[in-house]
Amino acid sequence: MELRPKPQESEKITINLGFVDLGHIDLMVQEGFYANRTDFIRTAIRNQIDRHAEVVQRSVARKTLDLGLRRYDRAELERARAAGEMLHINVLGLVTIAPDVTAELARATIASIAVLGAFHASQAVRTALADRTH
Repeated sequence: MELRPKPQESEKITINLGFVDLGHIDLMVQEGFYANRTDFIRTAIRNQIDRHAEVVQRSVARKTLDLGLRRYDRAELERARAAGEMLHINVLGLVTIAPDVTAELARATIASIAVLGAFHASQAVRTALADRTH
């Protein structure tokens, strides 16, 4: 039985806050409005995304972005190569290029890649696609 690691479901970011803002967050956590600082920050981010949802959706449509998680493996890229297709990857979310994809296969099948969010791939694939990444 092969054990595979669970795919990462989030990306870690670091932010700097002023002491007064941080104090306000800690007060709201202490008063029970939020479970912890992370809960507050995630809620604030989601509220802002919801607040601007209409504009974001129009932008996603205009830029023809795929929304969500997109994974490309060797079999999919080999099918594209056999069909003589070059992929233009445009994603808002997460793009994963599977570990079984070689740098050569990625260059032969991916014409461009634009990711708003996170891009996971081997260092060799990232290097091979560096001039095609926006």
